[in-house]
Amino acid sequence: MAKVLVIAEHDGSALNPSTSKCVSCAASVPDAEVDVAVFANDAAQVAAEAATIDGVNRVLTIERAENEYALAAVLAPQVASLAAGYSHVFGPSTTFGKDLMPRVAGLLGINQVSDVMSVSGSHQFQRPIYAGNAVITVDVPNDVVVIATVRTASYQDAGTGNSAPVESASVDAELPSHTRFVELKTGASDRPDLQSAARVVAGGRALGSEEKFELIFKLADTLGAAVGSSRAAVDAGYIAPETQVGQTGQIIAPDLYIAIGISGAIQHLTGIKDAGTIVAINKDEEAPIFEIADIGLVGDLFQIVPELTEALG
Repeated sequence: MAKVLVIAEHDGSALNPSTSKCVSCAASVPDAEVDVAVFANDAAQVAAEAATIDGVNRVLTIERAENEYALAAVLAPQVASLAAGYSHVFGPSTTFGKDLMPRVAGLLGINQVSDVMSVSGSHQFQRPIYAGNAVITVDVPNDVVVIATVRTASYQDAGTGNSAPVESASVDAELPSHTRFVELKTGASDRPDLQSAARVVAGGRALGSEEKFELIFKLADTLGAAVGSSRAAVDAGYIAPETQVGQTGQIIAPDLYIAIGISGAIQHLTGIKDAGTIVAINKDEEAPIFEIADIGLVGDLFQIVPELTEALG
């Protein structure tokens, strides 16, 4: 039997949807028994939520003051210690997981498997390469613990209705003293989270300025959608980096993705390849985005977007 440990991503009060998708991946490992580990100062609320995820065998809570904030340098030694007795340790391929899991692999002296998009066997996985243009099969030696990040855009939520037991766990790990939490700065928004939103409206460099990105915000608010962007728009200073979609941004899989003024560089398309319906609005009929769009509108975005927003309002 494979024993799989999923590291929960949370904000201290609620689970990130990436955790449930990691459980879906973990459950696809043959003969898997899936545990979820919650590292926190007070893990009760998050652990109770994790216990409802279908497919979870038990939830382990590791509570200590140092775990109040998710610092990879602090969590990694604890995860590495807890990994003893497990055949697999999975984390999400989000900012959280990409920071944490390589550190865990390094501490254990193991090569990490990144962006798992499907499981073929207990130690065989598929992952994308070349900006998603190719998929390779990765074989991990059977006598090695599998340390992996899960491409959450490739998996559905595991569902709820479970009532797994919650158990307290302790780890013997020396924590670093050179890393400490200073402060958290984040923008306030009533819009859905980009990583888990069912609808996303994204803008590119063609918007031309930070002020004109208001067109994107208005359409997103009309649809109840999250706001995304291309790297070019972020580099130009039109919008915050956390909205970037693509190979060096967030990999998402919304039901609806509306790309406005985005040409469709391969790095951007990597981030939306699993989206349900893709709508592209661009004045350049030769833009690469139209090659993968389900619906394409060729025209002036400054005319089309306000009309679309009004029609949907």
